[in-house]
Amino acid sequence: MIAVTFALPAESSDFARRLPELRNKEIRIFHTGAGAKACRARLPDFLREATYELVISAGFAGAVRDDLRAGDLFLAENFSDPHLLSSARRTLAKRALHVAKLFTSPKVINSPAERSSIAQASDAAAVDMETEVIAAECKARGIPLLSLRIISDTPSQPLPAAPDILFNMEQQQTEFSRLFLHFLRNPSAVPRLLRFARQVGEARARLANALIALLQGDDLSVE
Repeated sequence: MIAVTFALPAESSDFARRLPELRNKEIRIFHTGAGAKACRARLPDFLREATYELVISAGFAGAVRDDLRAGDLFLAENFSDPHLLSSARRTLAKRALHVAKLFTSPKVINSPAERSSIAQASDAAAVDMETEVIAAECKARGIPLLSLRIISDTPSQPLPAAPDILFNMEQQQTEFSRLFLHFLRNPSAVPRLLRFARQVGEARARLANALIALLQGDDLSVE
């Protein structure tokens, strides 16, 4: 059995819809919640429920370098099993793919200054909020991990509003009334929101395509 984790259903919906294409594979999707706190609370029980051949940590990540673009695939070399990483690189070689370090942040990173600081301090190319926790839990159980992310935002293509406007970490959901009020008060920001929604939709579809390609083949294995 293979587990594919995402922070939220908003990241996994395209992949979940295409699961019937993987008829010969036993796949479980698990939503860790956004951020290390939620992930740490939910993941251990899930990993104890069954024996997993491997885990794929999937979902969105933000770029902290200017050479990455929204919609680029990203393999985290510092969190991935070497054999899984090699297999994934071969399968995804013809796509817009980056292989570099991933940094797991305790908060949403958006400003160019924050992104630059992380890039310089950690030598990472992208940032997320869950993979370090997932990697630690998998290592403790001897489960090989592949970290495959899709870039959703970049220094030049940032989030369309402050992170706390877009998502409430404590409640693990978007407060749509607050979001609506923000854009009602800032109508000039609406085009940015629409562009970002389109950007995220395209990224989610590309991630689903990559996951299907990986899981349909026989090359994704641990030696």
